[in-house]
Amino acid sequence: MAPCLGALLMTFAGLFAAGDAHGQDKDILKIPYGKDSYIEFKGRESKFNVYSRGKLLYSNADCSYTVNSAESAETITAYKHEQSRIRDGFGPGTKTVITLNSGNIKAEEIFYTYPGREFFLTQVRLTGKGLSSNRIIPFTASLAPLPGNWHSLFVPFDNDTFISYDSKAMLPPFKSNSAEVAVVFDDVSRHGFIAGSVEHGIWKTGMQTELKPGQVAQITALAGFTDADITRDRMDHGSVKGDTICSPRIFCGFFEDWRKGMEEFGKANRIAEPPFVYNWTKPTPVGWNSWGVMQDKLTFDKALKVIHFFADSLKGFRTGGTAFIDLDSFWDRMMTGHADFSRLKAFADSCLSKGLQPGVYWAPFTDWGWKSGPDRKVEGSDYNYGDLWTKTTGGYHEIDGARAIDPTHPGTRKRIDYFIDKLKECGFKMIKIDFLGHGSAESTHFYDTTVTTGMQAYRKGMEYLINRIGDQMFIYAAISPSLATGRYVHARRIACDAFKTIDHTRYTLNSVTYGWWQTFLYNFVDADHVVLASESEGANRARFLSAVITGTCITGDDFSVHGQWSDRAVKLYQNPAILSVIKNGKAFMPVATVPGKEAATLFTRKIGDIQYLAVFNYGTSPKRYLISPSRLGINAKRVKVNDLMSQEISTEKNIIVVDLPGADATILKITPEGK
Repeated sequence: MAPCLGALLMTFAGLFAAGDAHGQDKDILKIPYGKDSYIEFKGRESKFNVYSRGKLLYSNADCSYTVNSAESAETITAYKHEQSRIRDGFGPGTKTVITLNSGNIKAEEIFYTYPGREFFLTQVRLTGKGLSSNRIIPFTASLAPLPGNWHSLFVPFDNDTFISYDSKAMLPPFKSNSAEVAVVFDDVSRHGFIAGSVEHGIWKTGMQTELKPGQVAQITALAGFTDADITRDRMDHGSVKGDTICSPRIFCGFFEDWRKGMEEFGKANRIAEPPFVYNWTKPTPVGWNSWGVMQDKLTFDKALKVIHFFADSLKGFRTGGTAFIDLDSFWDRMMTGHADFSRLKAFADSCLSKGLQPGVYWAPFTDWGWKSGPDRKVEGSDYNYGDLWTKTTGGYHEIDGARAIDPTHPGTRKRIDYFIDKLKECGFKMIKIDFLGHGSAESTHFYDTTVTTGMQAYRKGMEYLINRIGDQMFIYAAISPSLATGRYVHARRIACDAFKTIDHTRYTLNSVTYGWWQTFLYNFVDADHVVLASESEGANRARFLSAVITGTCITGDDFSVHGQWSDRAVKLYQNPAILSVIKNGKAFMPVATVPGKEAATLFTRKIGDIQYLAVFNYGTSPKRYLISPSRLGINAKRVKVNDLMSQEISTEKNIIVVDLPGADATILKITPEGK
């Protein structure tokens, strides 16, 4: 990651002039980007407007900051600009640096623009002696008052505490905070304003949308954001220190289809912060995890029976010829002694002998036994757990019943070494890492004195962990920061602790409705435990399909004993047509959204020349869905529709009709026929 990015290949500078004899204002700098868009920087005011195809989109945009506890002056005047050609992960472009008059501190507003991108990046860089800041606003702007029924989307910082995305109608007075990205969109026209951070190694960034009576809406990006209900912090953001301080780069754009814009935002995050983890080139993972039903009842014998069930009865539930069998929390109860990992190795060997991949679970930044006191020895070290606890202004950082431990502490690293080395020796090929958000907590101080913010600590901890894991395992994150984790894992849970019911399906699909775009930030996103249990066939279909359209499928029933779930799994999970969708590994996008914390009912994804449509009914009564192929982006005289669940085939012209019972779902394969 390069917070102050920009290679100078050709440089030229200019002064903003006050005007000419004819009254023309020459203090305006025009910075083009995309096909027909540009930034209009007004030097005299140190503010800028953003236009696309001649339309004003963002107006009176500017920046501000707090350094050494003092806020930037109300009026900052620009005195010069400098431009250079750059080439980076976004392609060829231009870097424009505008230096601002601000006393003893050199403040620069930087724009990264690319002719091949329908968005730009902006950033603030501060230079001086011994600077300290925990608050920079690199971007705040008014939105053009366009017609439509506009909503502001709340995006969570993580996937903990059953948190949901929330689409809120923007009716004055309105004010809402979101984590890392702001989305203001109209679901009918699909137009959308999007602004968000694409760098997460130093700052937590809050995005605020606001609409006051009689005024236009505003978006503000705040680097240095904490909120107990969003970031989980109960103290202020740590201060970034040095002679040069940079805000994160902020992605900013307006899109004809906000869904396409969010996919661009997801891709931009992966470009701005390329993966630290090795690239996964093997097939989309499928398999089983013990937390779905077994949970703390996990035993060695039960785990072996699951292996046999997959080997004997679920031979067709595979991608690339294999599936993962993953032991979640409480695998330590399979150990016969404190340091005896022999049964875990026997489990892993048994998986491999059946052509399956063994998986395991671990939480690297938590102390679950903290109530037993601080004097317990940290595994693999001479430190006590109390030495590692993350200190805050209120004492210690605790959430989900666990106390956070400092990711930069040598005791934490020794603990990582001990457990990861043991699990690798056992032969595990997958690891599910959990409660990672504990490692991003703000603290009064960290063991590593060069670290002063929670995200800096998270980066240090995750880089150390991933280096130790190496390239032996597929790495899957459960509870974790949504965007900052993209560099470190192959797959991430889209929502936490969903199991079997239609309500669990709806909860999961709320996150897919508004967070599907993370499929371009990670190799895969995952719908958590797919449990069939004793639910109805319709609820089983819905839960299974919620995983299929998220991108992977990790089942969770207790297959060590026979039950209704066993027979249903054999029928559901071995459908070749569904497995071909899973192999694609990408999440479906919503066709239309629903206000509040609800979930969309229609999701679509084009794979090759085929359009797939998943349809969900969360209610108890039957429902008819009328879907226009054009709304799905299909331009054809007619379409062939194959219901992959019922195997019914039909040909439709203007409208696709789907009748679903209550608490049920299906998936359609739609093939265009004729132009």
